[in-house]
Amino acid sequence: MPAVTELFGGSPSLLLGTYTPRIDEKGRLILPAKFRTQLAQGLVMTRGQERCLFLLPMDEFRRMYEQIRQAPVTSKQARDYLRVFLSGASDEVPDKQGRISIPSNLRQYAGLDRDVAVIGAGTRVEIWDAPTWEAYLSEQEASYSDTAEEVLPGLHL
Repeated sequence: MPAVTELFGGSPSLLLGTYTPRIDEKGRLILPAKFRTQLAQGLVMTRGQERCLFLLPMDEFRRMYEQIRQAPVTSKQARDYLRVFLSGASDEVPDKQGRISIPSNLRQYAGLDRDVAVIGAGTRVEIWDAPTWEAYLSEQEASYSDTAEEVLPGLHL
């Protein structure tokens, strides 16, 4: 069977999997080796939903920004989202060891201390406080089967 990344012929590899690195005393995180190629040229780190952080490859960040920017400036909801999304954003380039620094305001937002869960979410990476991720996953697994038809209508699993 071909690798998942081969199934998408020519498009960027999907970011997949769950890893449990640690944040060091200087607030740095070593990126999982599987994510380094996609993030090596730089990334944008920002607030995600459910109190996690998003790591977006530059091309994905630009795509999301353009999509948000298309929303009418008269929409309070769009202005609010853009402010929260961009005000905490930090552009980063991993060092030679694959480390990135997580700014203290983003560590505080996501409740990150030492133990974290780094998950591939397709076009982005998410960084979660490890216990928060485990609680979230346990809660979501209960309804995972029930929501399959709503999220993937017509797909037979």
